[in-house]
Amino acid sequence: MAVSTVAPTTAANGTVSNLTGGATKNAADTQDRFLKLLVAQMQNQDPMNPMDNAQVTSQMAQIQTVSGISTLDSSIKSLSSQFNQMQGLQSISLVGHTVTTPGNQLSINNGVGAGSYSLDAPASAVKLEVLNAAGVVMDTVQLGAQGAGQQSFSWPAGSVSANEKMSFRVSASNGSKAVTATTFAQDKVLAVNTSGTGLKLQLQNLGLIDYSKITSLN
Repeated sequence: MAVSTVAPTTAANGTVSNLTGGATKNAADTQDRFLKLLVAQMQNQDPMNPMDNAQVTSQMAQIQTVSGISTLDSSIKSLSSQFNQMQGLQSISLVGHTVTTPGNQLSINNGVGAGSYSLDAPASAVKLEVLNAAGVVMDTVQLGAQGAGQQSFSWPAGSVSANEKMSFRVSASNGSKAVTATTFAQDKVLAVNTSGTGLKLQLQNLGLIDYSKITSLN
């Protein structure tokens, strides 16, 4: 696993250069094959019914279109490669910070459990339940009235360690009407993984997750 490694700018430039050069060579080869076929077609055409200028122009326009699409596709791929490398460089700054991602695992550090949730609407009553690894409720906390949007909480974990894999759930209501609550886990970024097809972050408790799943930086 490659951890916290990003290709330098010189390597990125070299990659773009190679891709562009390859695209140019492919386009030239395609045009060369087309011209050879066109010359052979003209040499073997029926002298009583030769191709007119419109046919020749149409075929040349078609090969130019195909060549242009091939070059454009390679250019897009090179830009995508550059973007991924820039994203990798930027993500290194996340190492050591706490990030938020969808989930319900309780992050426990120094005797304090932390997590967050989002309410679709204001709620007059919000209840937090803390569960152990077996899914048994270990504690219930009434958080009171909360506004819509994302909220965070802390829970006194005491002697509970992060290795116990505690989780939480949140239920909310506004009077007799239930309010939808979405839970989020908080975790510290230990390293950046640039191997494979996508950028991933190594989190302290949640393990390896896609960079795209990060919703906020705390």
